[in-house]
Amino acid sequence: MTGTPESSPLGTAQRWVLVLIAVALAFGLVILRGGIQSESPMEQLARRSLDPQTALTNGRPTLIEFYADWCQVCREMAPSMLELEKKSRDRLDVVLVNVDNPRWQDLVDRYDVNGIPQLNLFNAEGEPRGRSVGLRSPEELQLLTTALLEDQPLPALPGVGNVSQLPASTSADNTLAGASSQSTAGPRSHG
Repeated sequence: MTGTPESSPLGTAQRWVLVLIAVALAFGLVILRGGIQSESPMEQLARRSLDPQTALTNGRPTLIEFYADWCQVCREMAPSMLELEKKSRDRLDVVLVNVDNPRWQDLVDRYDVNGIPQLNLFNAEGEPRGRSVGLRSPEELQLLTTALLEDQPLPALPGVGNVSQLPASTSADNTLAGASSQSTAGPRSHG
């Protein structure tokens, strides 16, 4: 018998079991990734985001969220951020900036991102109004948005701070500060 090997009923049954296992695993992965539409709210927001420079110069208030794909808090806040973006699309720009993308390193440095999620808030002229670090509830996000849209002071929430411009220092200020100002530790030095 030098012909083709005969298939045994057991070999065929094993193949069917393997096919069924493969289908079950594929189905399980689809379910775990969020169903047939596997794009998460965070991925939807990131895809729909304007370029930060465009957002800051188009005459609308802007909320820039610094996030990372691996950040659980960012993912938890994403559905509320997506809803906020949908409700205020024509009046407010919601921009996502992934801190792990080297393309945005200059923005991460410029806005001193030390924790995520970090929301940087800008008025319609693109001027910094404040920043928020950490998880925000839908109600808190609405309060922040309302303040931006109505050009009102930011709400007093834990982890939210206003941004102010430092006045240009005078020579008298420099003399008073002396050498101690030169040795002040930066926000990332942990010193």
